[in-house]
Amino acid sequence: MTADPTPRALGFRMPAEWEAHAGTWLSWPRVEGISFPGLYAHVPGLWLRMIEELSTGEDVHVNVLDAEDEARVAALVAASPTAQRDRVHLHRIPTNEPWCRDHGPIFVVRPGEVAAVDWGYNAWGGKYPPFDRDDAVPPQVAALLGLRVFHPGIVMEGGSLDVNGRGTLLTTESCLLNPNRNPTLDRAAIEGYLRDYLGVRHVIWLGDGIAGDDTDGHVDDITRFVAADTIVTVVEDDPADANHRPLAANLERLRAARDQDGKPFTVRTLPMPRPVVRDGQRLPASYANFYVGNAVVLVPTFADPDDDRALAVLRECYPTRRVVGIDSRHLVWGLGAFHCATQQQPAVPEIAA
Repeated sequence: MTADPTPRALGFRMPAEWEAHAGTWLSWPRVEGISFPGLYAHVPGLWLRMIEELSTGEDVHVNVLDAEDEARVAALVAASPTAQRDRVHLHRIPTNEPWCRDHGPIFVVRPGEVAAVDWGYNAWGGKYPPFDRDDAVPPQVAALLGLRVFHPGIVMEGGSLDVNGRGTLLTTESCLLNPNRNPTLDRAAIEGYLRDYLGVRHVIWLGDGIAGDDTDGHVDDITRFVAADTIVTVVEDDPADANHRPLAANLERLRAARDQDGKPFTVRTLPMPRPVVRDGQRLPASYANFYVGNAVVLVPTFADPDDDRALAVLRECYPTRRVVGIDSRHLVWGLGAFHCATQQQPAVPEIAA
């Protein structure tokens, strides 16, 4: 029997985040969820703020638990003076937790078509059961949108990878080579899946992630493409900090890295905020966990002296978009920030005449 053609064989690719979106997907946090113990009261306002900012430039799709949850979210959106209500769409697609970057579909495109990739999801190596609702999200989104779905059959999270849209992908060894995801696959096999299902040609492997990151080192907390030939990466200046050496090692790798055509990247650095600690737990606070919408870039800030410095770097990287810093000290208690909470749905590319 012949295997079904892969997205790569059919001409699909994963576009860069700054390419045009049809919309952004979010999953509304459940009060019964485990992500924000003791701080849930602060959380709905953060999701509403994302809706308000993103809806200025694109549709915003929000997964909600049930009719009661839908009514509650709809009331918040209706009361907002800035949300573009005609661009906000609520869908009864229940989730366990709100991290849509990791449980949502990854979209791929070719001229005239958008499709969805349904990777397996196991809550970052089985750390937080149950995760059955989260794992079931991608085919439901695809059915709602009327998209074809590809099923690689392996575990993969959206926060573990970043692409430049031209054929290069960034990831980390600490996450993708961790046996709690795909224990039977080695580096070469994982690269094969990334090539076949995301249409990339070249993979850049970094080492470890940051302290406090329960995902085993997602790349979206450390290093991001901001243009096809430009990367931003976080660095820690304090040699006594646990992040200093691994981030310096990643920077060294990036400076030696080449793109899909063998050309070097422009590598810019972002600072790390001072450690954010709550109840004795260091949290994965990072300016790299920003999200690029059509009209706005949402950047986590931490009431830190380096907030303005980080925002200035990203404003230089995205001069045509509003770059908005939002206090994320409560958000990062959930061990994620804006990139973790969002998943872009690309616009359908035009068919060349």
